[in-house]
Amino acid sequence: MDTFVLNGSNLTLEALFEIAAEGRKVEIAPEAYQRLAHGREIMSRLSQGGKAIYGFNRGVGWNKDQEIDENFFATQNQMIIRSHCQGTRVYNSDVEVRAMMAIRLNQMLIGASCASDGLVNIYRDFLNHGLTPRIPQKGSVGEADITTISHMGLAFIGEGEVSHKGQVVPTAQAMEAEGLKPHVLELKDAHTIILSNCQGEAMAAVMVHEVEDLLKQSDLIFCLDYEGLNGNIEAMREDVNALRGLPGQVECAARCRKFLEGSYLHEEHPDRALQDPLSFRGGFTVTGTVTDALNFVKRILSIQLNSPSDNPCIMLDKENLFVDSNFETTTLAVGVEMLSIALGHLSRTINYRMIKMGTPDFTGLTRFLAPRDGSAHGFSTIQNTYSALDAENRSLINPSSVDFYHMQGGIEDHASNLPLVASKGLQIVDNLKYLVAMEALNAAQAVDLRKDTGIHLGKFTQVAYDVIRAHVPTLSKGQNMFENVRTAYDLIGSDELLEKIADLD
Repeated sequence: MDTFVLNGSNLTLEALFEIAAEGRKVEIAPEAYQRLAHGREIMSRLSQGGKAIYGFNRGVGWNKDQEIDENFFATQNQMIIRSHCQGTRVYNSDVEVRAMMAIRLNQMLIGASCASDGLVNIYRDFLNHGLTPRIPQKGSVGEADITTISHMGLAFIGEGEVSHKGQVVPTAQAMEAEGLKPHVLELKDAHTIILSNCQGEAMAAVMVHEVEDLLKQSDLIFCLDYEGLNGNIEAMREDVNALRGLPGQVECAARCRKFLEGSYLHEEHPDRALQDPLSFRGGFTVTGTVTDALNFVKRILSIQLNSPSDNPCIMLDKENLFVDSNFETTTLAVGVEMLSIALGHLSRTINYRMIKMGTPDFTGLTRFLAPRDGSAHGFSTIQNTYSALDAENRSLINPSSVDFYHMQGGIEDHASNLPLVASKGLQIVDNLKYLVAMEALNAAQAVDLRKDTGIHLGKFTQVAYDVIRAHVPTLSKGQNMFENVRTAYDLIGSDELLEKIADLD
C-alpha cells in the first residue's frame, strides 16, 4: 500500500481507516510545512506587537487573564500537558488512537494551529513506527477532548505508555527501540495538541466504518431470513420505492433485490401470505433509515476531518488570528445520536423477525425452528439473550449530548459529549453484530426446514447460506448454542461474507 501524503484537506474516511486499521504509512506534503511556517510567523509577529493570544502568551481556561512570558513557554507547555491528563479508563483501541493521530495531524497541516514542524513530525513518526499512545476513553465532554488526548502529548515527550508491537510498554522504551527522540514542546505546541476533537471524531469514524459493513450484512441475512419465511417481496419493487423517493430506502431496496436475484420468492407460491409483518415487509426501509442517518454523519465528519478546531484560529490570508468556537462538535454528536437511534430501530426489527420465525402460525414450520425429529429445543431460550441485548440498546440510544455542566469558572458552559455519544454508538454496533449473527442462525435453520418443499435460494443468499453452514451446522442434538452464537458473531465481525458476495459482482 502506497504512502498517503496528508496536506490538510485530502483526508477521506477510507484513507483514515487504511491508516488506522491497516497500517498505511503517512507523509506530510511539502506545501504544508510552508503553511505551518507562515502561521507561526503570524502568531509570533502579533504576539511581539502586544496582541493577547489565548494559549500562547496568555493562560488557558479561567487563567486566560494570566500573561505568559516568552521565556516561560517551555515550562508552560509541560504544565499544560501534565495538568490536563485527566482521563479515566477504559482505554481506546489502537485503531481508534491511530485514527486520532491521523485526524489531528491532518488538521494541523491546514496552517491554522501554530504547530511546530517537530510536533507534526512526531505525529507522523508515531504512526509510521507503530507507537500508539494509551488514551483513556472517558473524561472528555467533547468541547475539545482536552482531558484525554493530552495523554497523547504525554507520550510525545517520552512519558506515559504506548502500545508497541502488541505490548503495552513505557513510551521511552518504545521510542528508543524505534530510534525516536522525545519531542521538545515549543511555541504553542501543548495547546495545539489538546485543542482538538480528534478522540470523538476518531470514534465516530470507526463507528461509521463498522455500520457500513454491518448494514450490508444485515440486509443479506434479512433476505435469507425472508426466504426462510416464504415471504411476499412485492414491497421491494423498484417502482414502489421510487414512488416514495427516500434515498436510503431506495438504496437498500435495490440491494435486497440484488441479493434475491433468482430466488423462489419471485415465483408464485400457494402458501405465501398476502402481506407480511412490517419487520419483514419493511425490513429494508429500516436499514434505509440507518443509511440516511449514516450519510449525514459521513458528510459532517468529512468536513471536520479537514477543518481546524483551534482557538484562536490563524487566518493565513488575513495575516491575523481570531478567537472562535470551531472546536464545537454538537452537529456531529447529534448526528451520531440520530444514527444510534436508527440502529435502535434496526435492533428491535431484527428481534421481532426472530420472534416471528419461532412462531409456527407465521412460518408454517416447527416451533422455535426446532429439528423435526425433536432432537433439539430450537431457538427458544436464545430469545432471552436477544431481548437483553435489545434492552441494552434501548438504554444506549438515550441522548447524552445535552448533559453538561458549566466549567472553567463558567466560561465553558456548553458541551457535546461527543466521545461518550460515540462510545455508546460503538457498543450498539457490537450488540447488533450479535443480533445479526443470531438472525443468521435462525434464517439458515428455517431454510433447512423448508428444503423439502423444493425451494431454491437467490444468487447471493445461497452464498450467505453456504458460508453460514460452513461455520455452523444445522441445529441438531448435542450442539452448544453459546459456541454457535459466538462463531456466528465472529463471522459477522469478519469480512468473509462481504468478500464472498463481492466475488459475484
